[in-house]
Amino acid sequence: MSQAQVLLILATTMAKWKPKTTWRDKLEKEHPNHGKIVDCPEVWAKGKDGATMLIPVPMNIDELVRKIPSGSLTDMSNIRQRLAGDAGADIACPMTTGIFLKFVALAAEEDRVNELEPAPYWRLLKDGGKLNPKYPGGVDDHAALLIEEGHEILLNRKGRPAKVADYEESIFIFC
Repeated sequence: MSQAQVLLILATTMAKWKPKTTWRDKLEKEHPNHGKIVDCPEVWAKGKDGATMLIPVPMNIDELVRKIPSGSLTDMSNIRQRLAGDAGADIACPMTTGIFLKFVALAAEEDRVNELEPAPYWRLLKDGGKLNPKYPGGVDDHAALLIEEGHEILLNRKGRPAKVADYEESIFIFC
């Protein structure tokens, strides 16, 4: 069997395969630990004794991302501050917030395929205006979506998209 035949069989099989759970289902699934406020690990407490940390609810992240207007940007610190403030915690867990943001991005792409309004996850940058390589399509697609909205992308030394130029001028602060 030739390599082309193997690839054709693989492509046909993968086209028929559908995951049991969609990203939208994962995003909307309730979990007993989501929304909990726990003691903050020292590594993230920044010297504050008794600091508390929110384990965010994925749908709360989706709701906040949907509030970022076209042409505006925000960063992970800003969204984590808003999540923590709303819950009465000192910080929102950086790790779970990032994981759940990926759920939001993947669910948004499913929504786009299903002709629904996607959450504009591409407007949420990593701290420092950096592009997120964990978004669907990596930094190349992230950059393309931002360019579509009129933002200028700066390249790294290797010529790859790295961050948004003057992102501070477009920053959206959650009220």
